[in-house]
Amino acid sequence: MGITEEAYVLVTASVGRVKEALEEIKNLEEVKEAQVVTGIYDVVALLEAADETSLEEVVEEKIQGIDGVRETTTAIIIK
Repeated sequence: MGITEEAYVLVTASVGRVKEALEEIKNLEEVKEAQVVTGIYDVVALLEAADETSLEEVVEEKIQGIDGVRETTTAIIIK
């Protein structure tokens, strides 16, 4: 099955855990790219998945489960 959905996930991390959270996020299969950024968020990740349900599972079960991830905001890309 091909990739049909993409989303940006904006991550707020705990103080002192940004780099560790970034590395764990980057290691997820569904993460195409992830970078530390300035501003109100600490990390921005681009996800790819088969459908919206799969995107939700990655965010809720994988990214939000990473030690140091305090909050996420997901923006699904409209095509």
